[in-house]
Amino acid sequence: MHYRQLGKTGWNVSEISFGAWAIGADWGHVSDDDALATLHTALDHGINFFDTADVYGDGRSERLIAQLRRERPSDTFWVATKAGRRLDPHVAAGYNRDNITAFIERSLKNLKVEALDLVQLHCPPTEVYYTPELFDALDDLKQQGKIKHYGVSVEKVEEAIKAIAYPNVATVQIIFNMLRQRPADLFFREAQAHHVGILARVPLASGLLTGKFSAESTFSPNDHRNYNRHGAAFDVGETFSGVPYDVGLQAVSDIEALKPDGMTMAQFALRWILEFDAVTCAIPGAKRPSQVVDNAAASDLEPLSAETMAAVKTIYDEQIYQYVHQRW
Repeated sequence: MHYRQLGKTGWNVSEISFGAWAIGADWGHVSDDDALATLHTALDHGINFFDTADVYGDGRSERLIAQLRRERPSDTFWVATKAGRRLDPHVAAGYNRDNITAFIERSLKNLKVEALDLVQLHCPPTEVYYTPELFDALDDLKQQGKIKHYGVSVEKVEEAIKAIAYPNVATVQIIFNMLRQRPADLFFREAQAHHVGILARVPLASGLLTGKFSAESTFSPNDHRNYNRHGAAFDVGETFSGVPYDVGLQAVSDIEALKPDGMTMAQFALRWILEFDAVTCAIPGAKRPSQVVDNAAASDLEPLSAETMAAVKTIYDEQIYQYVHQRW
């Protein structure tokens, strides 16, 4: 496993880290035993950064990570969580000092810590990025010792660029993968100039980039890949990266033809992300230990050739661009 510095935090985090949505909810059933075995396997393979949120299983994901910390007290790792999606309705006015403070207090209890390593605003409405009072409140919470660092998780490139204008935003979490390439156009340069860490989320396009799905694949009723394909529950860009399923299947088939020997498709997709120096880490999810082992191995693979990178870009430009590029 290789490590990269996470923006202004000063932490050296594993370039393949762990997204803990799947062990919380919305990806089909995962037992506590399986979730904990998966988390332990992540530590065993050099992963030292875990990304969760207070709404993943209504706090379940946070509580599982707290249990991991109790069971592995000698291991050093950092936990990022998110706040804001507990708002109902989820509107900009709800992103205020009182609500964010309450959400942070709840996460402190779930994670059983005195200070959150990193808290991220959880894909708030665009107007929130034009509310300096909220970022002042986060500065105060940092001063009080309730949080060590803060950042944002965004849907749109424009939101990311606006967020990093606030000087204490340490990280931006953004969808970036072979099927969502726009962040590399401008945002990556801006983030590097501001010394902001980038967490590449949805790196496998909800599993589409593993190459294991077909037109006949089915998903359980409590899996967002079933119920959110058209954005019924949250932003459609979170599910298969917003790419129509049949279009994505064809693009992934064409991308698979470019895969170097000795890599799985998931490793190819993760290795592609790591070719971008601005990215601190990719945060693929996992529901079982074997997935973590496969994902973690991507860090030690040989870099991709310029020809392979260009060929992936051509597939994106010709097949995917029209569906996603200007939308997010």
